[in-house]
Amino acid sequence: MSDEIGIIERDGVLEIHIDRPDKKNALTAAMYNSMTAALADASARKDIGAVLIAGKGDAFCAGNDLKDFTQGPQGGAAAFAFIRAIASFDKPLVAAVQGLAVGVGTTMLFHCDLVYAAPDARFIMPFVNLGIVPEAGSSLLAPATLGYAKAAAMLLLGEPMDAETADRAGLVTAVINGSELVEHARAKASALMQKPPLALAATRRLLKGDQALLLDRIDEEARLFEQMLESEEAQEAFAAFFEKRPPKFRRT
Repeated sequence: MSDEIGIIERDGVLEIHIDRPDKKNALTAAMYNSMTAALADASARKDIGAVLIAGKGDAFCAGNDLKDFTQGPQGGAAAFAFIRAIASFDKPLVAAVQGLAVGVGTTMLFHCDLVYAAPDARFIMPFVNLGIVPEAGSSLLAPATLGYAKAAAMLLLGEPMDAETADRAGLVTAVINGSELVEHARAKASALMQKPPLALAATRRLLKGDQALLLDRIDEEARLFEQMLESEEAQEAFAAFFEKRPPKFRRT
């Protein structure tokens, strides 16, 4: 278990706190593994009825730690294991988002039932900018949630979306003052615990729709992601990122 993932239990709600604030909560393989294990534990336990995900510091999650991610196949394997775990998780998920939510920091939210954001939240999916493709089923869920035009601006151009726009577009349940954000999300997670559990679970399954279709898309994205990661475009995009320069892509 990573010490950069904090696990707290409060009255039947398991809280997952991403706790690497000096790196804007960028995720390593060890952090992904800890979150995947926490979701498995929550799913198996009858005394846990909901999960709350939050980030420490001034950011929710800056996505993958690119240095960790490029050091070997374990980074990608851990990331996609977490994605499949959160996509198939069978209990309500609540998120409290402040500051940056980049890459998987945004795409994981499509799998959450309630998403509360501080006014400074910024949602960014810069996959194309890095020479890769979207993950976590976001190529399916972003157009369904935001509409094609907003999804295309985020996924093709890598344009950010602020909290108010995300609220209007349907990614965010409500915008909450930053000082009250986590307590508000906790209160909503606690409210879910008071609902009839069988009716709640059945309603959630109906809302989520065809899980097989979603998992198929996640698998398709993963195959393309791994292929693109080896491409000249991705190699140049990652090099430019680390060297802090504009990338130069060759057109054939």
